[in-house]
Amino acid sequence: MYGSEDLELNRRHLMAGASACAVVTACPSASWAATENTSDPVTSKVSLTVNGTSREIDIDTRTTLLDAVREHLHLTGAKKGCDHGQCGACTMIVDGRRINSCLTLAVMHQGDAITTIEGLGKPGNLHPMQAAFVKHDGYQCGFCTPGQICSGVAVLEEIKAGIPSHVTADLNATSAITADEIRERMSGNICRCGAYSNIVDAMTEVAGRQA
Repeated sequence: MYGSEDLELNRRHLMAGASACAVVTACPSASWAATENTSDPVTSKVSLTVNGTSREIDIDTRTTLLDAVREHLHLTGAKKGCDHGQCGACTMIVDGRRINSCLTLAVMHQGDAITTIEGLGKPGNLHPMQAAFVKHDGYQCGFCTPGQICSGVAVLEEIKAGIPSHVTADLNATSAITADEIRERMSGNICRCGAYSNIVDAMTEVAGRQA
């Protein structure tokens, strides 16, 4: 049998439980009200120089650079392949360096100079890398090609600047443009059609012209 002290303790526990239930019941409505007040996206004006032209867009601060360029500036050359930075189809050149544009927010690039495939060349006036891809059949379906070409242009600049890769044998020597260097540096750009050898040939030809 329970004693009087036990009964009193149980009574207090029940009262505390009832109070807790009342609080929990009240919380959802308060939380919902707060959610309703903050459901609108936070936007920001972002100024970018895209392919040599100054552009200003007002976007959700969560917008990636890839989505900003594709959906707001309507430059659809860069592709959304994996949206995880694993395929390279979204590669753009930002302030001279290649990046996966699906992994970075547009607001992080205020004032940056961005080059997409549309800014490298036009029909009738192709960039040497674009012309070499055509000559060597460095693409098949073409989905990854914009990212491959942007990455290829940046890779040759990296080698010229003396930036080493994992296969660079001598860090103190001038980097050589070899098939191994190209394959290593381009390994982040996936070609589902398997045109890798043709891409290496195209980049090697352009490197030879620039030498």
